[in-house]
Amino acid sequence: MADSSHCFYCRDDLAGKRFVRSEGRPVCVRCHTKFCANSCAECRRPISVETKELSHRGRHWHEECFRCVKCYKPLAKEPFNMKDDRIMCGKCCSREDAPRCHGCYKPILAGTESVEYKGNSWHDECFTCYNCKRPIGSQSFLSKGSDTYCSPCYDKKFAKHCVGCKKPITSGGVNYQDQPWHGHCFVCSCCSKPLAGFSFTKHQDQVFCVDCYKTSVAKKCSGCHHPITGFGKGVNVVNYEGSSWHEYCFNCKQCSVSLSNKRFVAKGKDVLCSDCGDKE
Repeated sequence: MADSSHCFYCRDDLAGKRFVRSEGRPVCVRCHTKFCANSCAECRRPISVETKELSHRGRHWHEECFRCVKCYKPLAKEPFNMKDDRIMCGKCCSREDAPRCHGCYKPILAGTESVEYKGNSWHDECFTCYNCKRPIGSQSFLSKGSDTYCSPCYDKKFAKHCVGCKKPITSGGVNYQDQPWHGHCFVCSCCSKPLAGFSFTKHQDQVFCVDCYKTSVAKKCSGCHHPITGFGKGVNVVNYEGSSWHEYCFNCKQCSVSLSNKRFVAKGKDVLCSDCGDKE
């Protein structure tokens, strides 16, 4: 029968000394720490009877070792969570589970302003224009490849620029001779009437609406004295000695026969067919 007045391990006399019973056997404090005590899950050292011990799910800790694995906050008197056998405070556990910002790679905590785009998340202040680096916030934006731009920077960098005002064309626009224009900039050189969707013509690198071309630019037919515009019926023109005619107006002054593709003679400002010319 074991002697209850001596330590089971070192056989020291326990009379008047503090001791512990381990499996019914008396053990001095020193031997209990050496042979019987639980090991701390954090520091791996034995937890003596003289130290406060905390237990959770079959694991043991010194009170001062029971702390968050992330921020090292003591958790002996605080709420905590277990994640993959790691002890965390509530704040760090929330950080661990939170989505990561695609910009700074830090967690986006619940209640934080954030942006979701193409399956990724950003803090509001991290979702910035690739060009000017300013937060986009609630502004409209556009993307080019994997980069995101605020509308002004995108227009400045990628949009076509109007030949007239040199400003970016953000929507619509008119192409004329492979050059881009705003619809409101592509206007008649004479009256400034917008030409988009209307007939117009070009003269000496300027564009004119039909009315202004007729009144200000077009030559007058020597036959009918109306403008020769090149539109409609008067597409073909006859030029002779500095004068011009609609093809259908280039007729003999006497008999009115058409002289288009025929021989003719000139009498002053008039043209005559060969027959009428011989009679003169």
